[in-house]
Amino acid sequence: MEISENSRIWIYQADRELTEPELQAIQLQLDEFTASWAAHGHALAAKGEVRYRRFLILSVNEEKAGVTGCSIDKSVALMKNFETQFGIQLFDRMQVAYWDGDRINTFRKGDLAKMMAEGAIREESIIFNNLIERYGELNIAWEIPLKESWLNRLMPA
Repeated sequence: MEISENSRIWIYQADRELTEPELQAIQLQLDEFTASWAAHGHALAAKGEVRYRRFLILSVNEEKAGVTGCSIDKSVALMKNFETQFGIQLFDRMQVAYWDGDRINTFRKGDLAKMMAEGAIREESIIFNNLIERYGELNIAWEIPLKESWLNRLMPA
């Protein structure tokens, strides 16, 4: 499996840190899934990984074979299965993850002004931009200061 910098990615953020047994089980299932993931009978060059005990990332090198609606539906079904199997939320796009010292914490998008007023988060706080779409962006555009993120338009003046 060859994942290039231009490979398409999907990031699913768990609502809590995963335990070691959960991480092992999820990684095993991700490996099994990506090994057999196909689009219209064409094997996808895909990889699944877990980062920071909280983020599940699927990558597909579309230069080899492109994903289709059906193949994306299969990946969504896998993530929904993880939600049920491990009692986690992976589709709550209102939760924003950020570095809080040496640990990852979350807040509701609607609570940004309150979090800033309380000093819990600042313009320079590093948040996770789960909207990125390419594997190469993980190293340059995933963990960014709040003021450089899509959330900056919600910051109090």
